[in-house]
Amino acid sequence: MNEEDIKLKIRAAFVKVLEHENFVLNNDTTANDVEDWGSVTHMMIITEIEQDFNIKFKLMDLMNMNNIGDLIKAIQSKLI
Repeated sequence: MNEEDIKLKIRAAFVKVLEHENFVLNNDTTANDVEDWGSVTHMMIITEIEQDFNIKFKLMDLMNMNNIGDLIKAIQSKLI
């Protein structure tokens, strides 16, 4: 799966959890850039992504995620 396909699935997870599309996701996007992306919705987004990609993140994976680019890298590492 290429990076664009991963981004599309990530965006779908965000839309499902946040219930709006008022955001742009790029590699530098953080929670501060997206309306309604808080601590609770963050965990809901992570859970949705784990289900969509059929993966599980370790605590260290989550702690190393600072932006969407880091999330994409973590997903790619699980899909190998």
